[in-house]
Amino acid sequence: MKNIIRYTAFAVASLAMAATVVSCSDTDAEQDRGKAPVIKYARPCDVSLSDSMLVSAPLGARLAFVGDNLGDVQQVWFNDQKVKLNPNMVTSHTVIVDVPNVIPGEVTNMARFITSTGIETQYPFSVTVPAPRVTSMSCEYAHAGETVTIYGSYFADDPNVPLTVDFNGIPAKVNSIAQDAVEVVVPEGATEGPVKVTTIYGNNESSFNYLDTRGMMFDFDGLTGLGNHGWHARPIENDGTGISGNYMVLGDGATVLNAAADWNDNDFSFEYWPGTWNTPTDYTDGARLFDIVDFKDYNNMSLKFEICIPASGAWQAGAMQLIFAGTDKVTTGNGGTDIYGDAVAAPNNTFFQEGGWNHGLWTPWSETEAYHTDGKWVTVSLPIKDFVYDKDGKGASAFYASEKDFAAFQMYIWSGGKTGVDCTPLIKIDNIRAVKN
Repeated sequence: MKNIIRYTAFAVASLAMAATVVSCSDTDAEQDRGKAPVIKYARPCDVSLSDSMLVSAPLGARLAFVGDNLGDVQQVWFNDQKVKLNPNMVTSHTVIVDVPNVIPGEVTNMARFITSTGIETQYPFSVTVPAPRVTSMSCEYAHAGETVTIYGSYFADDPNVPLTVDFNGIPAKVNSIAQDAVEVVVPEGATEGPVKVTTIYGNNESSFNYLDTRGMMFDFDGLTGLGNHGWHARPIENDGTGISGNYMVLGDGATVLNAAADWNDNDFSFEYWPGTWNTPTDYTDGARLFDIVDFKDYNNMSLKFEICIPASGAWQAGAMQLIFAGTDKVTTGNGGTDIYGDAVAAPNNTFFQEGGWNHGLWTPWSETEAYHTDGKWVTVSLPIKDFVYDKDGKGASAFYASEKDFAAFQMYIWSGGKTGVDCTPLIKIDNIRAVKN
């Protein structure tokens, strides 16, 4: 076995150089042309595991087949799925492949190796399909009876074991199934909780919750009591078009947003700056967000909210800029110190314009196509670890350092480094929350 380990390690090193020494691969193909490929065994590509022999592997796995006369192999198939073969990963004695990340339609439990002259060798090898993975939902606040899409991977539907979806234990009607998306109807009686998908290969629950209230900051219905708390008072509406009661509005459907002009904070800025005008600053009216939501693991969290944009109020200019900040950057109170002895800044708009403080930028529109949701509510999820830009879309130079940088929040639309097209957007926002990924 030690000889095998030395040989396979050498083979991997040789393959790493194949891109610069192409003639080696060409020579292998020439000397093996017309010969039947011989497969002796399969092993992991990880050199530390190279003495492990494989008879099966999961979708997406990288592995090496070791044998003889392999230099002229042009095609590799697992069941009915063809591998995207890299010629630089083929030598006379080793073929390194990635198992296609697609559930096979026909299962043969064979790997097939085909040369340029059509000689084929089959080798017994099974591909295992993981349990389904549930990653997101088109609208986490959809009402019972509405159709939504559940996104993920490995959604397999077997005629003997059909795929099922349930909302916190209540079965949902399944309308259609693809390997990465399932369309379902939200069941009556569904309550807050995870969504579970079950297939013949197992089951998995979502990390998100349907009707998720975890990490809620602004629901505009009184759950946290937080809302407008800054220079501008965004309209809070409840006209029957909301997803869950009251919602906040950016833009009014009549204001032209021109990315080349000064930003329109009167219509396109929502601020929540904590603190009061007491001396020293306290938080009896305007709590710090990190006192409400646990931001200790902020790099593994996402900012989420529901959004609705009618086609008549489509958006095509300016980035949605999303900013968290500490009390040292901004409060609604006197500058100086607070009741905890921490430095606090008075209300200002310089903390996010100067100094390169990190922003999250969301620009779902393009220069040629406006963005709208056709008047439907959808869920937006933005990883906080991707909040790495300044206001102009360039790399930030100052970054979050601790949970105390999550005391204030601001959402406004302007610039972001993209020009866009004059437009009159009407953007409805609800359920702004920060949750673990």
